[in-house]
Amino acid sequence: MADELKKKKESRFFYRIKNKFRLVIMNDATFEEKASFVLTPLNVFVFVGVLTLFLIVVVSYIIAFTPLREYIPGYADVNMRRNIKTLALRVDSLDEALRNKEMNIANLADIINDKLENPKINPTQKDSTKKYDKLTLRASVDDSLMRNEIENQSKYSLALGVESSAKSGIRNFFFFVPLKGVVTDSYKSGTSHYGVDITAPENEAIKATLDGTVILANWTSETGYIIQLQHENSLVSIYKHNSVLLKKVGDRVNAGEAIAIIGNSGELTTGPHLHFELRFNGLPVDPQEYMSFN
Repeated sequence: MADELKKKKESRFFYRIKNKFRLVIMNDATFEEKASFVLTPLNVFVFVGVLTLFLIVVVSYIIAFTPLREYIPGYADVNMRRNIKTLALRVDSLDEALRNKEMNIANLADIINDKLENPKINPTQKDSTKKYDKLTLRASVDDSLMRNEIENQSKYSLALGVESSAKSGIRNFFFFVPLKGVVTDSYKSGTSHYGVDITAPENEAIKATLDGTVILANWTSETGYIIQLQHENSLVSIYKHNSVLLKKVGDRVNAGEAIAIIGNSGELTTGPHLHFELRFNGLPVDPQEYMSFN
């Protein structure tokens, strides 16, 4: 009897969830039927379950793979671990630099006070794994061939009587014109205009007048972007009012190599142009005496 009652209850349950119902949507004013759906409790349960599972999957994907998880309490920034690592490296570098500064100050204090018995040395700067006392330097075959080639080239130089390594004056230089254009303002020492102003088309490249090394690449409020090259024999060339600098301090450049782009930066300018200066032994000279800008 108990088994029969149990089977009857199960059959009634399955009958109820499979029993069909009609959902009718009607116009409340006219009672006109707009739509109707045949539903069963089982279909409704399956639909709700599938919809719930779909929403769970979508929300999980958003939390796992999109930046929106940052707005959920308990989740950290996706870049926080990377930023923490970067900051830790910077703190370590700052700590090392601070220790070196403190040791340098202590050594200076000992020097001032004539206490040089125990100079303080940072042990981290000493590399005991490298031994240079037994290092032997020998010229390779390629190095010897290159030396002979350069020496032979200097014997037949077109600059007769002038040695490239020991030039006697500024007139012995072969200048490369930094910018071809129209000279709008010449060299005038009386008005403290120690250079020439040359105008040229927009985005024109400014080139190094000689081989040299960049000793200044900066921005000032008066001259804008400025770059300065140190050449041999105490010759310095200066290029002002640029829009972009293509080289940085310490770069080695060749004559004719682009170092900047013409511009109109700085307060002391009235339009796009290059202010070019030459200084020999610390004194300004007129660039137009040594090159033509037209």
